[in-house]
Amino acid sequence: MTEARAQGFSNDHVQWLLAGGVWISVRRGFYTHRDHWEALDERRGRRLLVVRAVHRGLLRPHVITQTSGALVHDLPFLHPRDGLVHITKYGAPRARVRNGVKHHQSRYRHDDVRQIDGLPVLGLARTALEIAREHGFAAGVCAIDAARQRGVTLAELWAAREAMWHWPRVTVVDQAISFSDPGAESIGESLSRILVDELGLGPIETQFELRDPTGWARCDLRIGRHLFEFDGLVKLRPAQRGGVALRSPEEVVAAEKRRQDWICGFHLGMSRITWPELWGGQREFTKHRLLREYAATAARFGTSIADLAPYIVARQAS
Repeated sequence: MTEARAQGFSNDHVQWLLAGGVWISVRRGFYTHRDHWEALDERRGRRLLVVRAVHRGLLRPHVITQTSGALVHDLPFLHPRDGLVHITKYGAPRARVRNGVKHHQSRYRHDDVRQIDGLPVLGLARTALEIAREHGFAAGVCAIDAARQRGVTLAELWAAREAMWHWPRVTVVDQAISFSDPGAESIGESLSRILVDELGLGPIETQFELRDPTGWARCDLRIGRHLFEFDGLVKLRPAQRGGVALRSPEEVVAAEKRRQDWICGFHLGMSRITWPELWGGQREFTKHRLLREYAATAARFGTSIADLAPYIVARQAS
C-alpha cells in the first residue's frame, strides 16, 4: 500500500480498483493486477507471490524456509494442507504462528543464505531437512530425494543436519536422509518407494534400466524380478496444461503398453501404482495387491536377475 501511495494512488482509488476487480488482494496491504494473478499457476506462482508479499512486509532480518523456501528454490515437495508461509529469524529455537505466517527462530550459517530473485533463502540441503522435521518422514523423503536429484550430496545433507542435533524431531530427519535416493524423479516415485518398502520384501533399486538391440526402458523400482511403476496423470496431460505428454492420451497409453510388453519379455513382473492408491483406505488394499503380484512373479520366475546381466545398464553412483 505504501508503494501504491508513492505512485499517486489514494486509499479511495485503491478501494475502487479492488471493488471493480481490477486489482486483487494478495495479502493485507499487498495487491496485484487480476490479470497477473490469473496468469499464475495455483501450485507455485500464486503461492510464491504470497511469500514475496510476506517477505516485503517484514521489518526484521529473516530468511524464507521450510516449504516456502522450497517454493523459492522450485524444489518439488509434498504440499501440506495448512497453507502457512514459513520464515526464520536467527536466534534460539522457537516458533509461533501469526496471520498465516509461521515465524521460526533458529540458528543457521549466514554463508548458507542465498538470494534467489531478491528473496533470501537457505540452501537446498537445509531447506529439505527442515521440511522433514516440520512435516514428517514422507514429506521429508520427497524433499530430500528432490534435493539429491538436484545434485545435493549425502555429505552435504549430514553436514546440514549437524546444526539440528538437539532439536525436536531430528530423528525424523535422520530417517529421511537414510532412506533418501537420488533415483526418485518425482514425488509420486518417492511415495511409491515408501509404500513398497512397507511390504518388507527386501532392498529396492531405483531407475532399473534394461537395453538390447530392440529397445530400452528404465523402471521406477525393482525388487527381485518384480518392477513397480508409478503412473501419474502428468504423463497423459499435454504440456500446455502442465503435463509432459507430447502426444494424445491414446497414443501415450498405447506406447506404455508396448513398453510394458517389452520389459516383461525379460521374464519380469510389473505392478502399477496410481496417486489415489497411496492414501487412506486404498493404501492397505494396494499393499495387499502388490504383495500378491510380487509373489506371483517370484513363483513364476524366481528372484535372481543374474541372467539379465548382459542387458542391465549400470546406474552411476551419486
